[in-house]
Amino acid sequence: MEPLDIEHVAEAELSDPVFVEGLPGVGHVGKLAAEHILDQHDGELVRRVYSHDLPPQVDVDEEGIAELTHLEFHAVETDGRDLLVLTGDHQAQSNDGHYRLASAVLDLAEEFGCESAYALGGVPTGELIEEYAVLGAATDESLKGDLEDLGVEFREDEPAGGIVGVSGLVLGLGRRRDLDAACLMGETSGYLVDPKSAQAVLEILEERFEMDLDYASLEERADEMEEVIGKIQEMEQQQQASVPSDDDLRYIG
Repeated sequence: MEPLDIEHVAEAELSDPVFVEGLPGVGHVGKLAAEHILDQHDGELVRRVYSHDLPPQVDVDEEGIAELTHLEFHAVETDGRDLLVLTGDHQAQSNDGHYRLASAVLDLAEEFGCESAYALGGVPTGELIEEYAVLGAATDESLKGDLEDLGVEFREDEPAGGIVGVSGLVLGLGRRRDLDAACLMGETSGYLVDPKSAQAVLEILEERFEMDLDYASLEERADEMEEVIGKIQEMEQQQQASVPSDDDLRYIG
């Protein structure tokens, strides 16, 4: 296999499509959001991307069938804008690898006629949250203004340390290609897979591209995660209660 091998699975005619990237990251927010779009709109697999920059492993499905790790492009026709959605279970393992893969996926986005791109992800807060804000970054002021009108927050010096991985390079390399690009990042604790944060990001996309999404399955997953969080909090409280106080530690002889 070549270091970069792109498998042509199918062709698709998309009308003025938007490139949407949703690979694993903090809280799996971007991946959950992208996969939810595919579940709701029956995206058609059009390309597989195999690369030496991905982890040296196979992914095993529910039936025990193994396949070499890869990224996938799906063509999605919605009641609003058409989308070209990138999904996968892994990102590159090195700095050079991130650049190579990001360049390759942007080449494919341009091949399908995408003139704008949205990277989806999460930004960690380090604590459990109730209200899920969506933070943004964009390649130009006009796009920033449009997203602010939808409720996306652009905060000074956030996310701290910038945006890493493919999501950051979609913006950085995309700008050098004159591609209108933005990153939508749902706030998340960063501790667990976060369906609520994914829904917050999707609600922005839904309004931006005038497409309809049903969130029942995400809300069900969110309820399951709430149970997990509740058990974790209960365990933490029990551990704190079992730690002896200073009074307990005093020695009286």
